[in-house]
Amino acid sequence: MRYVLLISLVINSIVGQAQLTTVPGGGNKKASVSEQIGLTTVTIHYDRPGVKGREGKIWGTPIAHYGFQDLGYGPGQPAPWRAGANETTYITFSDDVYVEGKSLDAGTYGLFMNLGEQETTVIFSKIVVSWGSFYYDPAMDVLRVTVKNQPLDRSVELLTYSFVNQTDSSANVALSWEKRMIPFRVSVDLVDQQMASFRRELLSKPGFTWPSLVQAATYCLETSHDLKQGLIWADQAINARYVGQKNFQTLSTKAAVLTALNKPDEARVLMAEAMPLGNMNELHQYGRSLLNRKQNQEAYVVFKTNYDKNPNQFTTNLGMSRALVAIGKSKDALPYLQAALPQAPNPLNKSNVEAMIKAISEGKPVIN
Repeated sequence: MRYVLLISLVINSIVGQAQLTTVPGGGNKKASVSEQIGLTTVTIHYDRPGVKGREGKIWGTPIAHYGFQDLGYGPGQPAPWRAGANETTYITFSDDVYVEGKSLDAGTYGLFMNLGEQETTVIFSKIVVSWGSFYYDPAMDVLRVTVKNQPLDRSVELLTYSFVNQTDSSANVALSWEKRMIPFRVSVDLVDQQMASFRRELLSKPGFTWPSLVQAATYCLETSHDLKQGLIWADQAINARYVGQKNFQTLSTKAAVLTALNKPDEARVLMAEAMPLGNMNELHQYGRSLLNRKQNQEAYVVFKTNYDKNPNQFTTNLGMSRALVAIGKSKDALPYLQAALPQAPNPLNKSNVEAMIKAISEGKPVIN
């Protein structure tokens, strides 16, 4: 009997100290949602309360109260809404961001909301591990932003966080519940972020390959950002010990950066060195880029060089025809187009060649 009593006391002690994991009570569901904005990962962890037939009785009630209220527990300090259910809702940013245009450092923050009928103040707090907003302390606030509430056409049963209105460098993080959405804008300085990432990565394994250096230099060109750094990377792609190579891509990339830096004479010298190294597709794409920049005579020289190296190919026949049209010699383009027609690799290319032949034959402008 004594042993039975002892075992009973031990079991009761264990039960009092520990519980098995079960689903959340009250029908709430745990959830997390994550998305990449630029190079930044944004993740929200939250519990999802349901409407449960309470349409019209959610907002401005004890379920999702307006303003700051004493919640009857904890220190008794007026607190905002918990922006979810159960434990504190929290959001993590892997890098520095802007929220509604205001800077916020990388990190994890408790998410609270000072609700109103027309607008809501979203609060980012150092309080992350807690229960609801019972222990909210305004001294722990890191950032507050005020946003407009938006009506929804249909009721959302379970409170949901999602990412909407995405761009390459921004997205709206939106809380949707019942017939209301509360969105706040998160954005990043994508170009600076990408450049910083390149600088870090090029110190490690990617920095030991010339294509990575070309990629970084090309990004500077495409964004017109820090072209001097782009020139350093382009030069390293050619000349760095054990890494650099003289080929069409490396030489033409440096030439393009020099052109952007208003150094056309240096660029021409490099392109004269690059041209004999280019394969058919590289030369064709370079010629197309010159046409896009309206450098038609220079493009003709490139397409002619490509044709002489790779005669009577679909690509070079088409290139010659485009170059001749661009310099105003459309009639001279016809033999190249007629040669290209049976060489067309697919129906789309064939129809494009046919359209060019038809336009030239009828004396109409050619879409080049």
